[in-house]
This record gives sequence, C-alpha cells and structure tokens, in this order.
Amino acid sequence: MNSCLLAGITLSAAPVWKAPSEIAFGKLAVLELREDDPGKPTLPRPAEEKLGPLALRSVEPLADGRGWRLTVQALNVGIAVIPPMDLGDGRRSPELRLQVPRTVPFGAPWLGVGGGRDDLLPFIPFPWAWASLLLLPPMLLAAGLSHRWRKNGASRALHYRRRVFAHCWPPADNQRETLDQAHTQGRELLAARFGEEARSWGVAEFRLRQLEVWANWVQSLDAARFVRKEPPFPPLAELLKKLEAGT
Repeated sequence: MNSCLLAGITLSAAPVWKAPSEIAFGKLAVLELREDDPGKPTLPRPAEEKLGPLALRSVEPLADGRGWRLTVQALNVGIAVIPPMDLGDGRRSPELRLQVPRTVPFGAPWLGVGGGRDDLLPFIPFPWAWASLLLLPPMLLAAGLSHRWRKNGASRALHYRRRVFAHCWPPADNQRETLDQAHTQGRELLAARFGEEARSWGVAEFRLRQLEVWANWVQSLDAARFVRKEPPFPPLAELLKKLEAGT
C-alpha cells in the first residue's frame, strides 16, 4: 500500500509544460517547463539542442527559479511533437504537442507557408494569341529575304555563268573536248542573259541583235574545229562587255 502511494506521488510530481496551443511558423515562441511541486528541487537545465522538430534558440531560468523559459522556433508546419526529455535527475518531462498551422488551406495554390506537392498550382494558360504577334517580325523578315533572293536569282545565275565561261575562254587548245566545253558554257551564259531561245542562235541572229562579237565567237569555234585560225577567238572582255550592253 505504501509503495503504491509513493509511486502515485512520484508520477504526480512530474514537471509540467506551460505553452500555447499553437505557435506560428518561423516565429519565436516561448515555452515554460517548471516543477509545480514545492517539495521537489528545482529542475536541472535541459541539455537538449532541439525539442523535437522545434529549434531551441535560448534557455533562461524562470523568475521563481522553479523551471526554465525555452525560446523555440517552428521550422515545419503540422503537429510539432516534443518527446519526453530525461532531465538527468530521474525526472522526465511529459510529451507536448503543439499546432503549427499552415497559412494556406489544403488544395489551394502554394502561395504561402505549408504548401506542398499535394497542393494545386494555379492554372495560367499560355497566351498563344499574343505570343503569335512576336512571330510577325521574323516572318516579315523571312518573307522579305525570300522575295529578294528570288528577285536576284537571275542576276546570281548570270554572275555564275560569267565566271564559269571566263575559266574556259579562250580555249587553251583545239581539242574537241576543250572546244565543246567553251561552246556549252557560252550557250549557258547566253541563255542566262537572253533566255532559252539564245541557245540556238546562229550568226544571223547575233548580227540581227547587233551582237557582232558573238557572231565572231560562233565562227571562231567552227573554224577551230577544222583547225583553222581565222577568224581568231574574240577577247573575253569584248564578249562580256557586249553581253551586258546587248539587247
């Protein structure tokens, strides 16, 4: 009987917590751990560095010397559970549960404290109509470049044919392959300048269009095929100059 009574007195003499029912996330809060039994010695200083999920910022003795004032900070939302602590003299503090409320409700966009992967992010539709306006400048630029490319296609082709013809005129020898190459590239150049019908022009057509030097070009190639030197090959500069001025 006496042993049971002694055990009941020991249990009832456990230290007690004095704390609010909830504390704010991230803000400092004050908890008190005290011994209410005046027949018991004062509580030893808690040696813990953390009180469960709460960060312990400072420990100060109470004014009456019966306990400690603990300044803590909540770094997580939900229920903060401070487990029983062994105070070192055989006494243990009781378990303490504190609410650390969220600042947004469940299922709301994560715009405050406590949001997580279970919350809904706000749906923000992409403004395709407005974004398409940004495509107008590059599209206009591409259209302008394409038009200019097509517009200058004839001049690029003519410049290319002039360069190729200049590499093979006048013929280096009277070999059939050399003469045929000079004749083919000359006709390509004429077609690029005057159109496809110029591929079949003969001496009479060149003279009709006042292209006498090109009439000599035809005659000189025909003569070279039969190993004749008259008329001689007309100079390249005269051919190209007359080509630019020809109508």
